[in-house]
Amino acid sequence: MTHVDLTAEFEARRPRLQALAYRMLGSFTEAEDAVQETWIRLSRSDAEGIDNLGGRLTTVLARVSLGMLRSRQAHPESTLEHEEPEPRGSGPDEEVVLVDTLGAALLVVLDTLAPAERLAFVLHDLFAVPFDDIAPILDRSPAAARQLASRARRRVQTTEELRSGSRRRQQEVVGAFLAASRQGDFRALVALLDPDAVLRADRAAVAAAAIGRDRGAPPLEPELRGADAVARILVGQASAAQLALIEDTPGAVWATRGKPRAVFAFHVIGDTIAEIEIVTDPATVRSLHVEILEPGR
Repeated sequence: MTHVDLTAEFEARRPRLQALAYRMLGSFTEAEDAVQETWIRLSRSDAEGIDNLGGRLTTVLARVSLGMLRSRQAHPESTLEHEEPEPRGSGPDEEVVLVDTLGAALLVVLDTLAPAERLAFVLHDLFAVPFDDIAPILDRSPAAARQLASRARRRVQTTEELRSGSRRRQQEVVGAFLAASRQGDFRALVALLDPDAVLRADRAAVAAAAIGRDRGAPPLEPELRGADAVARILVGQASAAQLALIEDTPGAVWATRGKPRAVFAFHVIGDTIAEIEIVTDPATVRSLHVEILEPGR
């Protein structure tokens, strides 16, 4: 396989890789970094020796994501000392139904899992990767990998966030935030943000903001923390934004002729916004599933 062929094959699989990385990491910008690192590692390998490119990409991406999750974790993950019985009523059909009904609260629950649990659940329950393939990534037996996914599944099933109809409330919070931004209501924006809110922007967004920034306006940085700092950046900046679902999670987009050009992903917990991500990289934006909810704006 030539380098040109390898590049084309990788780009054809990028949307799936981006979706997989996002669910493993919960961040579009980190997912973009993980996919890029996967490409770097792939391009340095012997392409002619790859029999199953899709499987190799999934394995490499999973290992990259696992490393990122572990470096993010402040405390060590627990190890499985014994195998627990699989809970009744969690066979393949039930797993599919569970995944189909998760909605926007899934990422909130995934953030509570240990890295290995999260990886096993995402790979198996969301992307149908067999446990025999997951086990080497985690350096566990297939039975232990199955138990990790089972443990994560029970957490997902019993978390109150999933039973609260939270997506509608999250959508209301995002809509209120966009309205406050359009109106230039700084105090309302701050009230809707968690005091420790985080704003993250990809490299393309930071570069575009540096070129178009008005004199005296605060600069857009890759990461800003604190409600006041985030509100100062976004007040008055949503006049053209449209409410949307980003990978089934309430957010906003800037679109031209119905095609998203910039994505604002919101992480809402309760009635406040904990995190906002701005993504403008064209390849990443194209890879995301976006449903615009305000087509008339």
